[in-house]
Amino acid sequence: MEALISLVIPAYDEARRLPPFLKSVREHFDRRYPGAYEVCVVDDGSRDGLAEILDDLATDWPELVVMHHAENRGKGAAVRTGMLAARGELLLFADADGATPIDQEAKLAEAVTNGADVAVGSRLIANAEVHRRRSWSRGLIGRRFAGLARWWLGIPVLDTQCGFKMFRREPGRKLFSLAEESGYLFDLELLMLAGRFGYRVAEVPVNWTDVPGGHLSPTRELHKVLLGLWRLRRKLGRR
Repeated sequence: MEALISLVIPAYDEARRLPPFLKSVREHFDRRYPGAYEVCVVDDGSRDGLAEILDDLATDWPELVVMHHAENRGKGAAVRTGMLAARGELLLFADADGATPIDQEAKLAEAVTNGADVAVGSRLIANAEVHRRRSWSRGLIGRRFAGLARWWLGIPVLDTQCGFKMFRREPGRKLFSLAEESGYLFDLELLMLAGRFGYRVAEVPVNWTDVPGGHLSPTRELHKVLLGLWRLRRKLGRR
């Protein structure tokens, strides 16, 4: 059976956080898309034994596709590898920590069914029916970064960095075939390209819980982030 949905998960040294998330993914997709889904995990050069864990899981889970980067190339590169190999009509990527529960994909799928080309999970849209558990400091940094990105790059999305985004197959493959960013800012490039091509973008409030153990420290890498924003702004003017 053809895949109705492909889930792409980039993973770097996620031997602790990823397996519980994969368990919830399998339970949800077996129920909602029985025999019509694939889960593509891209091991981005992990050194904590994740590769062996994934290969073992794949032996009795035919819908699990494991891809390996020989060395760490960055989150954007890992997502791009998975998306360009994915076979689904709906293309979703999610963070390996499972901060956004997998059942929230139904909200994004509904937005795409209703006409969106890209559905963006959002932690910043107020909604009484969603639940967010996020540290005060991380929330403040996220809001300030998103505001800077909107102002500097002209992106009309409140939450640019939520690692839970869905694409219709053709727009998704086009965007990822053109995207060049390999690191943290790849989400911004995708949204910039979506705007350039006139794709319809829907921002959808989702449940989200902060999961300790991430690799990114925006404050420590602030200079890289600011240089990246400048580079993206120049790229927007060039295309």
